[in-house]
Amino acid sequence: MVKTPKRPAAGLPDKESLMAFMREAGEAEKADIARAFGLKGAERRHLRDMLKELEAEGRLGKRGRKGFSEAGALPPVGVVDVVDRDADGELYVELVKSSEDAPRAVLMPDREGRGPAPGMGDRLLVKFSRGVNGWEARLVKRLDAGTNRVLGVIRKGGRETRVEPVDKRSKDVLLVPAAHATDLRDGDLVLAAVEKGEHRYGPKRGKILENIGREDDPRAASIIAIHAHGVPTGFSEAVEREAEDQAVPTLKGREDLRHVPFITIDPADARDHDDAVYAERDEDPANVGGWIVWVAIADVAAYVRPNTALDREARAKGNSTYFPDRVEPMLPEVLSNGLCSLKQGENRACMAVRMVFDKDGRKTGHKFTRGLMRSHAKLSYEQAQSAIDGLLDDATGPIMEAILYPLWNAYRTMLKGRERRSPLAIESPERRIIMSPDGGIAGIEPRKSLEAHRLIEEMMIQANVCAAETLEKTHTPLIYRVHDTPSQEKIFNLADFLHTIGKPWNKGEAPNTKRFNKLLEETRDTPHAEVVNEVVLRTQMQAFYSPENVGHFGLHLDRYAHFTSPIRRYSDLIVHRGLIRALKLGSDGLTDREIAELGGIAEHVTETERRSMAAERDAMDRYIAAFLEEHVGASFSGRITGVTRFGLFIRLDETGADGLVPVSTLGDEYFAHDDRAHALVGERTGKRFPLGRRVEVRLMEATPVTGGLVLEMLSEPDPRDPNAPAPRYGMRGRGGDGPPKRGKGRPGGPKPRNGAKPSGGLKGVRKGKRR
Repeated sequence: MVKTPKRPAAGLPDKESLMAFMREAGEAEKADIARAFGLKGAERRHLRDMLKELEAEGRLGKRGRKGFSEAGALPPVGVVDVVDRDADGELYVELVKSSEDAPRAVLMPDREGRGPAPGMGDRLLVKFSRGVNGWEARLVKRLDAGTNRVLGVIRKGGRETRVEPVDKRSKDVLLVPAAHATDLRDGDLVLAAVEKGEHRYGPKRGKILENIGREDDPRAASIIAIHAHGVPTGFSEAVEREAEDQAVPTLKGREDLRHVPFITIDPADARDHDDAVYAERDEDPANVGGWIVWVAIADVAAYVRPNTALDREARAKGNSTYFPDRVEPMLPEVLSNGLCSLKQGENRACMAVRMVFDKDGRKTGHKFTRGLMRSHAKLSYEQAQSAIDGLLDDATGPIMEAILYPLWNAYRTMLKGRERRSPLAIESPERRIIMSPDGGIAGIEPRKSLEAHRLIEEMMIQANVCAAETLEKTHTPLIYRVHDTPSQEKIFNLADFLHTIGKPWNKGEAPNTKRFNKLLEETRDTPHAEVVNEVVLRTQMQAFYSPENVGHFGLHLDRYAHFTSPIRRYSDLIVHRGLIRALKLGSDGLTDREIAELGGIAEHVTETERRSMAAERDAMDRYIAAFLEEHVGASFSGRITGVTRFGLFIRLDETGADGLVPVSTLGDEYFAHDDRAHALVGERTGKRFPLGRRVEVRLMEATPVTGGLVLEMLSEPDPRDPNAPAPRYGMRGRGGDGPPKRGKGRPGGPKPRNGAKPSGGLKGVRKGKRR
């Protein structure tokens, strides 16, 4: 319980005195309040009534079972999760157990410098206080789950063996007893546990749990990411046996669709094919100019039945996880690359939807069926695009007139409906790592965005909409893919930034995709195009799964469910089972038990998706750092994509890599963080490094095992803005009570203590995988 503030005057207080006491105390139980005011007997009963009245008036809120606090207030100390990051990289925390009206707080810098700065998803113990700009939180202690385990690299010295953590935010070096280190080599990647016991001084002691590889293994980046994020690997014997015992599909209980010339269009290196498409003109006289579009999806539900070993392990994994050199699949290979993969020329079980569109791209109807299909061709995106562009090959030439032209014409009709709907048009360029035959990195290149990608994406989106509509119409519970409207706080931050580049945005205006798209279009050919795109991206909320529908803001859809990737997403398998139950297509549909558990399933698959995204992102960072390690000392062009108290995040043009320029290396004056201008501003000269500025930097450090890049700024800052107010030192822009000591010594300054990067928001993904 909180420490009682200075003792107030004795006797039953009036409401205002009681509220003043609560503001100072932060939180208190009724017994604490009574003691503070010296209340006894009947006065305590009157106090209870007063507390009830203040609660009914909305001035007090419950805190735990017995405690009270001012409504909308935070306790003096609380356990929080880091839940958000704004355009400048400022972290926001939220109480783990909070009421609906509990506000967020900005996480302030740690003045005592107690270890690495927190990052997204971390759990912390913090102290709360009211600041000039709202609630502030200061770190007391990190409470990350699993802190007793360390993934690290063996470093052997003359007398000791150490485990150095691969997490760039951690400084917990472990000492390994000599008896446990005899079989270890310098550079081994290990999973170690912190040994219990008193270790007041010096490094903690650790024991080796598992030797998982070598630091210099080309695949180390993926191995580290898998273990660091707890991505499940492999399958049990029971699951493998169950997968191998599945029968080849027949026509029993299925519609024969083998005459429909479906084709698959996937990445060139795809090993599983879970969707196929076909389009033809609608011959109905009532729909002149209209199109029929078929989407067939692998019928995973026919093989992965509820409450089997396969199902339990698929649910636990939640989804497949993709790395540059490997995939950790949700289903065993005998299914994911075998019976559930829509291979060319082979009979495959499918769930298919036949959609009808009019000449203006409006969907006028659809119907689901459980069928048996046979893919007529397997194309890569590049093949399909080249064919449409006039470059035919042996695979595309024979199907050009009958299959490819109709597909493209149907898509261009569907595009009219998409443009009318106006989904969010954020450009999110991606990079792909090219692996060499020996497992090394041959290069990094932008991932091409082709019309073929957009064709498949739009057809998958429409199939997903059909699934949600059918399940709603039949009153069948489902898991929606939801994407909420940006919060007011994010819109205010966007408006503040746009003001700095002369673009008006009414803070009271309700956000919608057309307004965002208008902004993106207005700035597309200006110097601010990239940074506006980046800030709009970060203004978006994160999509998730839920049995409750709030719509999909980014796609501008009222209802949306994932149906098209059941090989790699458990959410889609649940939707398939729902359709089977709703349309009476078999006995292997959604069960009553699953319906009762939908909320927990939705929460779980959201968590596993985010786990995979974090692991994939970390592996990419490490691969890129390994690629750039040979280029330390070289100069690169880039753009400032994040502005924080501790430095500038720079995205390099050539590789898309993100590196940090520590604030302590930015010259001879103290640069303060101006959160409204989204810039670091010189204390004496007012010179500025604003968000979005193009710069030249030198690579000072690249650490593959952590994925960290440290850069040195080569560009001069912009001149002082004559219209800008003086920097607001002492508020959110300052990391302490005075300017920090300026960095001296080697170029690049100290290593950054924070590995966090600006939030990615809605990332573009292949074939709508995570929309």
